[in-house]
Amino acid sequence: MTETRFEIKDDAIKLDSFLKLADLVMSGGEAKQLIQNGYVQVNGQPETKRGRKLYDGDRVKLDDAGVFIISCNK
Repeated sequence: MTETRFEIKDDAIKLDSFLKLADLVMSGGEAKQLIQNGYVQVNGQPETKRGRKLYDGDRVKLDDAGVFIISCNK
């Protein structure tokens, strides 16, 4: 599975915002559905809260889209 580093400019980013910024979803509604239906994992665990904050080093996996490693660029 491909791992991609994703840089953010703040200390944290919400999971649904990350999915939109990374172009993994087209809308917030799509992000909400994917998260609530258990298609997203954070640090190897299913995550169902779209407001979950992601910090430097967190790993997000969306089904077959790959693994994204959050990198704080602050």
